[in-house]
Amino acid sequence: MGKNNVASGVVVESAAYAFAGRTKRVNSPVALLVGMESERGSRTDRRTVLTAVGGGLAVGLAGCLGDDSEAPAAVSLDDGQGCDQCGMVIDQHPGPTGQVFFDDYPPDREGPAWFCSGTCSYSYRFDREDDGLDPVVTYLTDYSRVDYSVDDGDEPSISAHLAADDHREEADLSVVVGSDVIGAMGPDLIPFSDSVDAEAFADEYGGTVQSAGDVDRELVDSIRS
Repeated sequence: MGKNNVASGVVVESAAYAFAGRTKRVNSPVALLVGMESERGSRTDRRTVLTAVGGGLAVGLAGCLGDDSEAPAAVSLDDGQGCDQCGMVIDQHPGPTGQVFFDDYPPDREGPAWFCSGTCSYSYRFDREDDGLDPVVTYLTDYSRVDYSVDDGDEPSISAHLAADDHREEADLSVVVGSDVIGAMGPDLIPFSDSVDAEAFADEYGGTVQSAGDVDRELVDSIRS
């Protein structure tokens, strides 16, 4: 928001007004309004002037800040929920999980659609977007936030973390793509809020790091194939 704050059309920093051939300079919107009314002989109520100025400032500030509402909070996924994409019971499988909020969708509940994997989360969201729905917010497991483990074996799997606080908004995440580590549906996107953690994971288990916001259908389809 710039320095020239405007209240009810009055420039805050300094302004001049002319009346009956005389010019006066003032340094506040209150002084300007009061001065002008005084010159006209009006019995302006100072409280009325302050109210008008304050209201103008409030409107101006709201315009600068916008009207963004807070995103709905993530929920816990440890209560036997079935994945909305594939139907698997989420708390019976390893790996990252996801949640996508829409307005008034899914129709059978209040809250998000939920998923057993990152790939299921994106596949479902892309399908709903094709149907004309707009996602409000997407959450994925944040492995920078949890004390995770990776099982040894030919196909190492990463632990699941299902508490609400274990998830973070997609916009804050990087994902490791193409690692040797699997989730509930096999190869998956492994999300981290700290890019240093993501790079360290990729160094140990393979894969590349990219912004979660750059994940598209082509990438998800290539992981699932």
